[in-house]
Amino acid sequence: MIRKFFSSTAEIPDAPPVPRHIAIIMDGNGRWAKKRLMPRVAGHVQGVERVRNVIKSCADRGVEFLTLFAFSSENWRRPADEVTKLMELFVMALEREVDKLNRNGIRLRIIGDLSRFDDKLRKLIADGEAATAKHTRLTLTVAANYGGRWDIMQAVNAWRAEHPHSHAINEDALAEHLSMAYAPEPDLFIRTGGEQRISNFLLWQLAYTELYFTKTLWPDFDAATLDAAIASYQKRERRFGRTSEQLVQS
Repeated sequence: MIRKFFSSTAEIPDAPPVPRHIAIIMDGNGRWAKKRLMPRVAGHVQGVERVRNVIKSCADRGVEFLTLFAFSSENWRRPADEVTKLMELFVMALEREVDKLNRNGIRLRIIGDLSRFDDKLRKLIADGEAATAKHTRLTLTVAANYGGRWDIMQAVNAWRAEHPHSHAINEDALAEHLSMAYAPEPDLFIRTGGEQRISNFLLWQLAYTELYFTKTLWPDFDAATLDAAIASYQKRERRFGRTSEQLVQS
């Protein structure tokens, strides 16, 4: 695998005024539904609708990579009927949205341990990725059955399989095998719903990412909320280990 991007701990990356890569934990679907005396699945349905709008908003603002945490490796702990509905929504979204992504020049990537999904879902994922592979306007990554610790461990195991007689591994070698080796590290991380944690999401990649937490529930997240997050990011001083004086000199 050819690595296109380097780690923020190995070199100083650019700090563009508009985030090149935004990663989002889409939290609050269930609470949104509960406030309206609706079943939790109604919140997830509305959350899928919100994804479409956020993709467009990011593309319009020049964001090149958008990564969404759709289903964590820990979400299997939820009630069985809710997990079933989430899988059905995932299938429905792929069936309905891939053509739209294709028409709008958006590349789709799915990361995570896909082995637990059924054959139909895995085929839809493979077909969607293949159909949009050449697009460059925006890369939409959906993390499904994903965990940051799983990502690091699978990268270690992949490297060891390629180098069975070597006992040493460095950061660059490991990073080549991470799920998102094709993308720069996120500039901006957003979590909706009021919680202030990263919940095992992109543990390696978020090392120097700017974090933004909002109480807005995901089904209410709109272009104005996105702009507020970007405005907060633009006020940050991204030093990557340097001093403020060094930034001025550079």
